[in-house]
Amino acid sequence: MNIRDFRYDGSRKLNIRQAQTDAGEDKARKQELVQLTEENIAKAALLQEKLYAEGREGLVIAIQARDAAGKDSLIKKVFSGLNPAALEVHSFKSPNSTELSHDYLWRLHQALPARGKIGIFNRSQYEDVLVVKVHHMEKGYRMPERCIGDDFFEKRYAQLRHWEDYLYENGYRMVKLFLHVSKDVQKQRFIDRIERDDKHWKLSTADMVERAAWDEYDRAYEVCINATGTQHSPWYVVPADTKWYTRYLVSQILRDTLEDMNPAYPALDPEEAVRIPQVMAQLEND
Repeated sequence: MNIRDFRYDGSRKLNIRQAQTDAGEDKARKQELVQLTEENIAKAALLQEKLYAEGREGLVIAIQARDAAGKDSLIKKVFSGLNPAALEVHSFKSPNSTELSHDYLWRLHQALPARGKIGIFNRSQYEDVLVVKVHHMEKGYRMPERCIGDDFFEKRYAQLRHWEDYLYENGYRMVKLFLHVSKDVQKQRFIDRIERDDKHWKLSTADMVERAAWDEYDRAYEVCINATGTQHSPWYVVPADTKWYTRYLVSQILRDTLEDMNPAYPALDPEEAVRIPQVMAQLEND
C-alpha cells in the first residue's frame, strides 16, 4: 500500500466503482498500522507547532463523505492529537438565507484559518457541486439567468480550481478527502443508529432517504474529483468501511502534507538577541 494509490491530483482518472472502500490486504497489518497512526499524529503535532510558530503558511483539510462515513469520529480520533490553539474546525450545514444571498464561497472564505493554523472543513465548498447537482438545486437560485445555464457546474469546477490556486498563491495548502464508504457498511451504520441508544442523536431519516440517490452521488463525486484534483490541491479517496484504516491513512496524509510544507521555528530576532546578555545577567542576580 502506497498513500499515493489514493491520491487524485489530475494525473489520472478516478473510477469510483473500482475504488477501494475497505482495508483490503492491509487488514492483516492492523496492529502495526494502529501503532503507526499514533506515531503519525505525534509527528504531525510537532510539525504543527513549527507551523504555528512560523506563521507563514496555512493548511485546510476539506472532508467530504456520504452520511455515516465517519467524518466526526475521524476528526475526533486523528485531529484531537493536535494543539487546539492552532486548529479550527468548521462544520458546514445547509446554507441559511444570509449565506444564500452571497456567492457560494463567501462562507468558506470567512472560515479560513489564519496562516500558521490548520483548518478542518467538515463538509466544504464541494457541497455546491455535489448535493446541489444531485438535487438540481441551482434551478431555484435567485441569480441572473445568465448564471444558470447548461454549463453551470463546469463553471463551478473551474471556479473551485481557481479559488484553490488563489489560496495556494497566498500561503495556503488545500487537501481534500473523500471518505469512501460502501453501501452495505452505510446500511449497517444506519441500523446501529436506530438500535443503539448512544447513537440515536446521530439519527436522521433525511440521511437515509439520500441512499436512493446513491448512483447519482457516485457520478457526481467521480466527475467532481476528476475535474478539481490538482497538484497543489489534491483529492484523496480514502476507504471508510474500516475506521482504524481510515484513521491511519488520514494520519499519514496529514503527516506527509506537513512534512512537504516543511515548517521551521523562526530565528531569534536580532534586536532580541542583543538584549539577551543583559537579561541573563538580571536573571542570574534575581
